[in-house]
Amino acid sequence: QVQLVESGGGLVQTGASLRLSCAGSGRSFHMSPMAWFRQSPGKDREIVAAISWGGAKEYYVDSVKGRFTISKDNAKNAVYLQMSNLKPEDTGVYYCAARQGGSDAYRRQSEYDYWGQGTQLTVSS
Repeated sequence: QVQLVESGGGLVQTGASLRLSCAGSGRSFHMSPMAWFRQSPGKDREIVAAISWGGAKEYYVDSVKGRFTISKDNAKNAVYLQMSNLKPEDTGVYYCAARQGGSDAYRRQSEYDYWGQGTQLTVSS
């Protein structure tokens, strides 16, 4: 059974830093582009960051550029999201996603085949 399991969410204050982790199991994600999406209260789920299978390409939504960094550890079958200078508008459920293959950093939800259950991040003001 293929699974993606996120961890690392929680309640933090404005300006804090936090790292989200996503561990894959059931198959190798070595050749998989991966991404982080989030769903904030009252909003649709949106892309936050994406990375190509080897890490050569990255994409960030404008609101997190310069504050968030996505990285991939193929040896650990994992993807991470390092977040700094967190803001209340970063609050939401963060989802990890993986695609079966491809060479790009994909931005659309429909382009991903596997999804985690999500981890809640709440940033207090």
